[in-house]
Amino acid sequence: MVVWGSSLLLGRASVLAFLASSPSAVTRQVGTSPFHTTTSLSAMQYLLKYEYIPDVLEKRGPYREGHLNLAKKLIEEGKCLSGGPTGEPGVSPPTGALFIFTEESAAEAFVAGDPYVSNGIVTGHTIEEWNVVVQKE
Repeated sequence: MVVWGSSLLLGRASVLAFLASSPSAVTRQVGTSPFHTTTSLSAMQYLLKYEYIPDVLEKRGPYREGHLNLAKKLIEEGKCLSGGPTGEPGVSPPTGALFIFTEESAAEAFVAGDPYVSNGIVTGHTIEEWNVVVQKE
């Protein structure tokens, strides 16, 4: 679901292609499998992608503690699996962030309560379904 903003969209095919090209995903030993395969929709997760203002590092200071505390709260509740800044390799500042949630409503609640959003640090965001097909056991 596109909420607003679209320059950082990563399609499911891109994510799966990345996973398939990862050495850990292609390393296999005869008779054993280092990853788990599922076709169940019970593996559905939700990707929240943020786009940041160009001067994010200079302006995020007053809001960073609230932003991180909200993420930590959702992690403690088991609703957020991970999150952090994104951008081109070796380039600073970050251009956005990526969070992985177990429920769409948790991703929506994060956006609604995030001081980065309410104070203009985030210029756009998307929430996308991600059906995890392979993962490390």
